[in-house]
Amino acid sequence: MKLPWQKPENPEHAAGSTKVELPQVTAESEAKSHAPESTRGTREGTKLPKGYTPPKGRPTPKRIEQEVKRGVVRDPAALTPAQQNQRDKELKKSMSKEEWKAYKKRQRDERRASNREMQAKMDAGDERYLMDRDKGEVRRYVRDWVDSRYFINNWVMPIALLILVLTFLVTFASPQVANIISFVSMAFMLTIIAEAFIIGRSANKAVRQKFPDTDETGFGLGMYAFSRATQPRKWRSPKPQVVAGSKVG
Repeated sequence: MKLPWQKPENPEHAAGSTKVELPQVTAESEAKSHAPESTRGTREGTKLPKGYTPPKGRPTPKRIEQEVKRGVVRDPAALTPAQQNQRDKELKKSMSKEEWKAYKKRQRDERRASNREMQAKMDAGDERYLMDRDKGEVRRYVRDWVDSRYFINNWVMPIALLILVLTFLVTFASPQVANIISFVSMAFMLTIIAEAFIIGRSANKAVRQKFPDTDETGFGLGMYAFSRATQPRKWRSPKPQVVAGSKVG
Protein backbone atom coordinates (compact mmCIF):
# COMPACT_ATOMS: atom_id res chain seq x y z
CA MET A 1 0.00 0.00 0.00
CA LYS A 2 1.31 3.43 -0.99
CA LEU A 3 0.53 6.60 0.79
CA PRO A 4 -0.57 9.68 -1.21
CA TRP A 5 2.70 11.54 -0.62
CA GLN A 6 4.80 8.71 -1.93
CA LYS A 7 6.11 8.96 -5.56
CA PRO A 8 5.12 6.20 -7.95
CA GLU A 9 7.77 3.82 -9.12
CA ASN A 10 6.73 4.08 -12.85
CA PRO A 11 5.90 7.71 -13.71
CA GLU A 12 4.45 6.71 -17.09
CA HIS A 13 1.52 4.91 -15.48
CA ALA A 14 1.01 7.53 -12.81
CA ALA A 15 -0.75 10.03 -15.04
CA GLY A 16 -3.12 7.31 -16.25
CA SER A 17 -5.94 8.63 -18.34
CA THR A 18 -5.03 12.24 -17.58
CA LYS A 19 -1.97 12.18 -19.85
CA VAL A 20 -2.50 13.99 -23.16
CA GLU A 21 -0.23 13.08 -26.04
CA LEU A 22 0.58 15.97 -28.39
CA PRO A 23 0.83 15.21 -32.11
CA GLN A 24 4.36 15.10 -33.41
CA VAL A 25 5.17 17.68 -36.03
CA THR A 26 7.19 16.12 -38.82
CA ALA A 27 8.69 17.59 -41.98
CA GLU A 28 6.12 15.71 -44.07
CA SER A 29 3.13 17.08 -42.16
CA GLU A 30 4.55 20.61 -42.22
CA ALA A 31 5.07 20.46 -46.00
CA LYS A 32 1.56 19.07 -46.40
CA SER A 33 0.09 21.99 -44.43
CA HIS A 34 1.83 24.51 -46.71
CA ALA A 35 0.93 22.74 -49.97
CA PRO A 36 -1.66 24.27 -52.34
CA GLU A 37 -5.27 23.38 -51.78
CA SER A 38 -5.56 21.37 -54.99
CA THR A 39 -2.41 19.40 -54.12
CA ARG A 40 -3.56 18.73 -50.57
CA GLY A 41 -6.87 17.47 -51.88
CA THR A 42 -5.14 15.06 -54.21
CA ARG A 43 -2.76 13.78 -51.54
CA GLU A 44 -5.56 13.31 -49.02
CA GLY A 45 -7.47 11.23 -51.56
CA THR A 46 -10.08 13.84 -52.41
CA LYS A 47 -11.12 13.44 -56.05
CA LEU A 48 -11.25 16.77 -57.87
CA PRO A 49 -14.08 17.38 -60.35
CA LYS A 50 -13.44 16.62 -64.01
CA GLY A 51 -11.99 19.54 -65.91
CA TYR A 52 -10.85 21.31 -62.74
CA THR A 53 -8.04 23.79 -63.24
CA PRO A 54 -6.37 25.84 -60.52
CA PRO A 55 -7.11 29.56 -60.58
CA LYS A 56 -4.83 31.58 -62.90
CA GLY A 57 -4.91 34.74 -60.86
CA ARG A 58 -6.30 36.79 -63.80
CA PRO A 59 -9.59 36.90 -65.70
CA THR A 60 -9.87 34.81 -68.86
CA PRO A 61 -9.91 37.09 -71.94
CA LYS A 62 -13.11 37.07 -73.94
CA ARG A 63 -13.19 35.52 -77.39
CA ILE A 64 -14.17 38.78 -79.08
CA GLU A 65 -11.16 40.51 -77.50
CA GLN A 66 -8.81 37.86 -78.86
CA GLU A 67 -10.35 38.05 -82.35
CA VAL A 68 -10.11 41.83 -82.39
CA LYS A 69 -6.47 41.61 -81.31
CA ARG A 70 -5.69 39.17 -84.13
CA GLY A 71 -7.56 41.33 -86.63
CA VAL A 72 -10.15 38.65 -87.43
CA VAL A 73 -13.12 40.87 -86.66
CA ARG A 74 -13.61 44.61 -86.37
CA ASP A 75 -13.64 46.08 -82.90
CA PRO A 76 -17.32 46.76 -82.10
CA ALA A 77 -16.24 49.62 -79.83
CA ALA A 78 -14.13 51.22 -82.55
CA LEU A 79 -15.14 54.55 -84.03
CA THR A 80 -16.83 54.73 -87.41
CA PRO A 81 -15.04 56.70 -90.18
CA ALA A 82 -17.37 59.66 -89.60
CA GLN A 83 -16.75 59.60 -85.85
CA GLN A 84 -13.01 59.28 -86.42
CA ASN A 85 -13.02 62.31 -88.75
CA GLN A 86 -14.95 64.34 -86.19
CA ARG A 87 -12.53 63.31 -83.48
CA ASP A 88 -9.56 64.25 -85.65
CA LYS A 89 -11.05 67.68 -86.28
CA GLU A 90 -11.46 68.25 -82.56
CA LEU A 91 -7.92 67.08 -81.88
CA LYS A 92 -6.53 69.29 -84.62
CA LYS A 93 -8.15 72.35 -83.04
CA SER A 94 -6.67 71.50 -79.65
CA MET A 95 -3.13 70.83 -80.96
CA SER A 96 -0.39 72.98 -82.33
CA LYS A 97 0.84 72.47 -85.88
CA GLU A 98 3.90 70.46 -84.74
CA GLU A 99 1.82 68.30 -82.38
CA TRP A 100 -0.68 67.58 -85.15
CA LYS A 101 2.07 66.52 -87.56
CA ALA A 102 3.60 64.24 -84.91
CA TYR A 103 0.16 62.74 -84.18
CA LYS A 104 -0.53 61.98 -87.85
CA LYS A 105 2.95 60.53 -88.32
CA ARG A 106 2.44 58.25 -85.33
CA GLN A 107 -0.89 57.10 -86.78
CA ARG A 108 0.71 56.29 -90.14
CA ASP A 109 3.55 54.38 -88.50
CA GLU A 110 1.14 52.31 -86.39
CA ARG A 111 -1.05 51.58 -89.41
CA ARG A 112 1.93 50.53 -91.53
CA ALA A 113 3.28 48.31 -88.75
CA SER A 114 -0.13 46.64 -88.36
CA ASN A 115 -0.42 46.10 -92.12
CA ARG A 116 3.07 44.61 -92.32
CA GLU A 117 2.30 42.24 -89.47
CA MET A 118 -0.96 41.10 -91.05
CA GLN A 119 0.68 40.67 -94.46
CA ALA A 120 3.51 38.63 -92.95
CA LYS A 121 1.04 36.28 -91.26
CA MET A 122 -1.00 36.06 -94.44
CA ASP A 123 2.11 35.20 -96.46
CA ALA A 124 2.97 32.51 -93.90
CA GLY A 125 -0.43 30.87 -94.47
CA ASP A 126 -1.99 31.68 -91.09
CA GLU A 127 -5.65 30.66 -91.49
CA ARG A 128 -6.82 33.49 -89.24
CA TYR A 129 -5.60 36.14 -91.67
CA LEU A 130 -6.33 34.49 -95.03
CA MET A 131 -9.10 35.50 -97.39
CA ASP A 132 -12.08 33.15 -97.56
CA ARG A 133 -10.99 31.81 -100.96
CA ASP A 134 -7.63 30.68 -99.47
CA LYS A 135 -8.91 28.97 -96.33
CA GLY A 136 -9.10 25.23 -95.82
CA GLU A 137 -6.84 22.23 -96.26
CA VAL A 138 -8.05 21.66 -99.83
CA ARG A 139 -6.98 25.13 -100.97
CA ARG A 140 -3.68 24.75 -99.11
CA TYR A 141 -3.05 21.50 -100.94
CA VAL A 142 -3.87 23.11 -104.30
CA ARG A 143 -1.40 25.92 -103.58
CA ASP A 144 1.32 23.41 -102.77
CA TRP A 145 0.42 21.40 -105.88
CA VAL A 146 0.78 24.46 -108.12
CA ASP A 147 3.92 25.75 -106.38
CA SER A 148 5.69 22.42 -106.81
CA ARG A 149 5.27 22.41 -110.62
CA TYR A 150 6.51 24.40 -113.60
CA PHE A 151 4.00 25.81 -116.11
CA ILE A 152 4.18 28.07 -119.13
CA ASN A 153 1.58 30.17 -117.32
CA ASN A 154 4.25 31.07 -114.77
CA TRP A 155 5.69 33.41 -117.45
CA VAL A 156 2.43 34.84 -118.78
CA MET A 157 2.86 38.28 -117.18
CA PRO A 158 6.45 39.04 -118.22
CA ILE A 159 5.94 37.59 -121.74
CA ALA A 160 2.71 39.54 -122.21
CA LEU A 161 4.46 42.74 -121.12
CA LEU A 162 7.35 42.04 -123.51
CA ILE A 163 4.97 41.43 -126.44
CA LEU A 164 3.12 44.65 -125.67
CA VAL A 165 6.32 46.71 -125.65
CA LEU A 166 7.62 45.12 -128.86
CA THR A 167 4.29 45.66 -130.62
CA PHE A 168 4.28 49.33 -129.64
CA LEU A 169 7.88 49.85 -130.80
CA VAL A 170 7.74 48.14 -134.21
CA THR A 171 4.18 48.94 -135.33
CA PHE A 172 5.23 52.00 -137.30
CA ALA A 173 8.89 51.09 -137.89
CA SER A 174 8.43 47.66 -139.45
CA PRO A 175 4.92 46.37 -140.25
CA GLN A 176 6.27 42.94 -141.23
CA VAL A 177 7.90 42.46 -137.81
CA ALA A 178 4.68 43.63 -136.18
CA ASN A 179 2.76 40.93 -138.07
CA ILE A 180 5.21 38.29 -136.81
CA ILE A 181 4.83 39.53 -133.25
CA SER A 182 1.05 39.40 -133.58
CA PHE A 183 1.25 35.78 -134.79
CA VAL A 184 3.54 34.86 -131.87
CA SER A 185 1.23 36.53 -129.38
CA MET A 186 -1.81 34.63 -130.75
CA ALA A 187 0.07 31.33 -130.51
CA PHE A 188 1.12 32.19 -126.97
CA MET A 189 -2.47 32.99 -125.96
CA LEU A 190 -3.73 29.68 -127.37
CA THR A 191 -1.01 27.85 -125.47
CA ILE A 192 -1.99 29.62 -122.24
CA ILE A 193 -5.67 28.73 -122.71
CA ALA A 194 -4.87 25.08 -123.47
CA GLU A 195 -2.64 24.80 -120.43
CA ALA A 196 -5.33 26.43 -118.28
CA PHE A 197 -7.66 23.50 -119.04
CA ILE A 198 -4.86 21.06 -118.24
CA ILE A 199 -4.09 22.79 -114.91
CA GLY A 200 -7.76 22.86 -113.89
CA ARG A 201 -8.42 19.20 -114.68
CA SER A 202 -5.15 18.00 -113.13
CA ALA A 203 -5.72 20.00 -109.94
CA ASN A 204 -9.24 18.60 -109.55
CA LYS A 205 -7.98 15.08 -110.15
CA ALA A 206 -5.25 15.47 -107.53
CA VAL A 207 -7.74 16.85 -105.00
CA ARG A 208 -10.18 13.98 -105.55
CA GLN A 209 -7.37 11.49 -104.96
CA LYS A 210 -6.14 13.31 -101.84
CA PHE A 211 -9.57 14.15 -100.40
CA PRO A 212 -12.08 11.62 -101.78
CA ASP A 213 -14.88 12.87 -99.51
CA THR A 214 -14.60 16.55 -100.38
CA ASP A 215 -17.14 18.37 -102.52
CA GLU A 216 -14.84 21.35 -103.10
CA THR A 217 -14.01 20.51 -106.69
CA GLY A 218 -15.05 21.76 -110.10
CA PHE A 219 -14.62 24.93 -112.10
CA GLY A 220 -13.96 27.18 -109.10
CA LEU A 221 -11.10 25.03 -107.85
CA GLY A 222 -9.62 24.81 -111.36
CA MET A 223 -9.73 28.60 -111.72
CA TYR A 224 -8.07 28.96 -108.32
CA ALA A 225 -5.18 26.75 -109.43
CA PHE A 226 -4.93 28.53 -112.80
CA SER A 227 -4.92 32.02 -111.28
CA ARG A 228 -2.11 31.06 -108.90
CA ALA A 229 -0.11 29.49 -111.73
CA THR A 230 -0.28 32.72 -113.75
CA GLN A 231 1.33 34.72 -110.92
CA PRO A 232 5.13 34.95 -110.66
CA ARG A 233 6.35 32.85 -107.76
CA LYS A 234 7.58 35.83 -105.73
CA TRP A 235 4.26 37.66 -106.08
CA ARG A 236 2.06 34.86 -104.78
CA SER A 237 0.23 35.22 -101.51
CA PRO A 238 0.27 33.15 -99.37
CA LYS A 239 3.92 32.58 -100.14
CA PRO A 240 4.91 29.15 -101.55
CA GLN A 241 5.63 26.66 -98.78
CA VAL A 242 7.23 24.02 -101.02
CA VAL A 243 10.20 24.07 -103.36
CA ALA A 244 9.54 24.07 -107.09
CA GLY A 245 10.17 20.60 -108.48
CA SER A 246 9.38 18.81 -105.21
CA LYS A 247 6.78 16.07 -105.00
CA VAL A 248 3.50 16.86 -103.24
CA GLY A 249 1.55 13.79 -102.22
